Amino acid sequence: MKAIVKWGRDAARIALAMGMTSGIVLTGCGTPGAPMPPSLKLPEPVTNLTASRTGNQVSLAWTMPRKNTDKLPIKGDIPARVCRKEGSGACEPVPATLSFAPEAKATFNETLPQQLASGTPRPLTYFVELLSPHSRSAGPSNAAHILAGEAPAPVAGLSAQLRKDGVVLHWADTPAASPTTVIRLQRTLLTHPTANPAAKPASQPGILAPPKEPDEQSLLVDSPGQPGRTPDRTLDKTIRFDRTYEYRAQRVARLTIDGQTVELAGPLSEPIRVEAIDVFPPAVPSGLAAVATAADSTTGASIDLSWLPIPEADLAGYAVYRREGEGEWQRISPAQPNIGPAFHDTKVEPGHTYRYAVIAIDQAGHESARSPEAEETVPNP
Repeated sequence: MKAIVKWGRDAARIALAMGMTSGIVLTGCGTPGAPMPPSLKLPEPVTNLTASRTGNQVSLAWTMPRKNTDKLPIKGDIPARVCRKEGSGACEPVPATLSFAPEAKATFNETLPQQLASGTPRPLTYFVELLSPHSRSAGPSNAAHILAGEAPAPVAGLSAQLRKDGVVLHWADTPAASPTTVIRLQRTLLTHPTANPAAKPASQPGILAPPKEPDEQSLLVDSPGQPGRTPDRTLDKTIRFDRTYEYRAQRVARLTIDGQTVELAGPLSEPIRVEAIDVFPPAVPSGLAAVATAADSTTGASIDLSWLPIPEADLAGYAVYRREGEGEWQRISPAQPNIGPAFHDTKVEPGHTYRYAVIAIDQAGHESARSPEAEETVPNP
């Protein structure tokens, strides 16, 4: 019996030695595996932090995570803290006690301290850190930038003048304006065009209608410090006639931070209203030329007229006038405007000298002044 027990013990030792030397570890049901490190229960860091400044109020917004870094759902509110840094300095904590539920749309607002609300515009960056139940940081969020400093001065003396090529906007200049400061115009469409029975149809069939005009538009004027630019006025060429617009203006400081343009806007000016009524005639045609052709056995005499086209969007066409000597001008083209920049006059007599002039007509019926004259004599057969 002792021999059997001894053999069994020896066999067990041999089997154990073989298992260890071959790298084989046998585990039975319920035997624990390798120990796992304890969870730190760290929330996933914030990745969509945004910041904006209105006056001296800063608003932050972000989305709270649903899971921690172990990919487990978070239970209970998550503590958060905010810090900000000016330029490349240290991130200073903002005194506030914050906590938000998982997946919440989190917001935070603060009034800038006086030292950050004054001086020249400069970068100011915010971060948010989320904390574990044991106050361990999940790490900083993405950077959200605004501009510290004093907002630009308001725009004074805004005025407008309607011209054929658009609206000229003028304001009081500020010589001390920074090269990084621009003027932004806020334009509002107040009235849409109404049907005009007197308007002429489009001169060229098949032209696509212009796209719908937005009710609100923001127009950025180049920096006053740029060479060749008048610092106190601009021309808005994008208006359309038969509409009413309202303009307001503001100065905006702009800096590029990490490849992103960040702005600090001053207050909006008082609004001005512009009624864009088209009272402007088309440009005067130019380049009028006349070439006569003598009569032959098959055709009568004629004079061919041509001139340079006028590149105006609302052009309806042209009218052709003729006279002999110092006589009265007579319209020889049809009642409807002549669409193309050419005309064939067949009602001429050999040996007679004719003088011609052309006017342009827009779709509202406005007529230009007469073009410079062209004179031609019909040769005798």
